[in-house]
Amino acid sequence: MSVSAQDRQRISAAIRAAEAGTSGEIVCVLAQTSSDATGLPILLAATAALAFPWLLVAVTAMPVTRILLLQIILFVGLAVTLCLPRMRVALVPRAMRRAIAHRAAMEQFMIRGIARKKDRTGILVFVSLAERYARIIADEGIAARVHQKEWQGAVDALVTHMSGGRIADGFIAAIEACGRVLASHFPRSAASQDELPDRIFLI
Repeated sequence: MSVSAQDRQRISAAIRAAEAGTSGEIVCVLAQTSSDATGLPILLAATAALAFPWLLVAVTAMPVTRILLLQIILFVGLAVTLCLPRMRVALVPRAMRRAIAHRAAMEQFMIRGIARKKDRTGILVFVSLAERYARIIADEGIAARVHQKEWQGAVDALVTHMSGGRIADGFIAAIEACGRVLASHFPRSAASQDELPDRIFLI
C-alpha cells in the first residue's frame, strides 16, 4: 500500500484545515515497517541450509558438489524470502512487534521536531503498515490536559479506513478528529504560530 502525490496533497490540506482552529499542530508519519532487522531470518536460513546436506547424505547418493550447490540455493532462497517485510514481521511475536513500532514512533516524534515546538502542543499521528500499528503521541503540553483515551476515536477512524486499504482517508479522518480535540483544549489565538510542516512523511 502506498500514498499517491494527490493523496499527500489531500492530507496536507486536511492538516491545514484542522490547525486553523487550534494552536496545536499535527504531524503525520507513515512507515512501511518499523524494523529492518534481518538477523533472525538469516539465522533461520543458515540453520536450515546447514541441516539440509545431512538429510541429503542420509537419503541420497548425490555427489558432494551437487549437495553443496543445493545448500547454497536453499540458503539464498530462504534468506530472500524470510527477509521480505511481511515474512520478517511474521517471525516476530506480536508483543515485540508493537514494542518495536512504538519505539519507531517515539523516534519519529523526536526526528520531526515536534518536541521543539515552543508551547509543546504538537502531536504525531503514526502508522506502521507491516506491524499493523497505529498511535497518536501528544507532546507534554497536550498530555498534561488531554487524556490519551481522547485520541482513541481518531485511532479507531484511522484503523477502520486503513483495514480497507484507504490509507489517505484514514489519515484524513484521524486528522479531523485530532483537530476537534485540539480545538476544544487549545483554541487558536492571535499569537499562534505554525512551526511544523503540514505534510505526511513516508519512511
